[in-house]
Amino acid sequence: MTATLAVWERRLRDGAVVLGRLTLAYLFFTQLWWKSPPNFGCPPDFAFTTADAGGRLQRTSGLCDWIGVESVWATRPRPLLVANLDNQGPAEISVDIGFLARPNGAFLDGFVKPNIRWFGYVVWGMEAFIFVTMFLGLFGRLGGLVAIGQSAQLWVGLSGVGNPFEWEWTYNQLLVLSIMMFALAPGRILGVDALLLPRLKAAADKGNRLAAAAMWLM
Repeated sequence: MTATLAVWERRLRDGAVVLGRLTLAYLFFTQLWWKSPPNFGCPPDFAFTTADAGGRLQRTSGLCDWIGVESVWATRPRPLLVANLDNQGPAEISVDIGFLARPNGAFLDGFVKPNIRWFGYVVWGMEAFIFVTMFLGLFGRLGGLVAIGQSAQLWVGLSGVGNPFEWEWTYNQLLVLSIMMFALAPGRILGVDALLLPRLKAAADKGNRLAAAAMWLM
């Protein structure tokens, strides 16, 4: 039998969930403005960052810059979860995610770049959606699921990149936080979902399939 949580334990747990939800919301809120529509911070010609013959990045700006960085690094070594146990020599523990980075680069080069003028709205819209759902606690599980997708793409594309340096644990923790928010249904604690859920449950108990489906997203 599961022991009943003490009041202070329940409040501590709930406070941690709300803190995680609002942290994720604010993180994605801060990322909306440097790539805002209609040009997503890109140059007028929507030029992407590339690498010269010596491998040095030729940076542009905005979303075009970071998509280009991902594309360049898709074909470079990408060891993650790196641990150098004796602090000398090459890493003793690591996982090469090149098998994920290469298809990601192919997707960016073959689909995203040619369609950036409209696909940029998809990227911006996803991050705006994550912010709204996490901030309001509205359809929190759906917001968490979208955050998992966005965070996983950033993890594959940018974690462990050496130039510009992108600390892999920034993306590791972002992905884990997104998974936690999906699992914990954060909107049910001090969120709009907490207000809607009893009404939807009552409707679902009467056979309303739409209400039953909506409950899965909260």
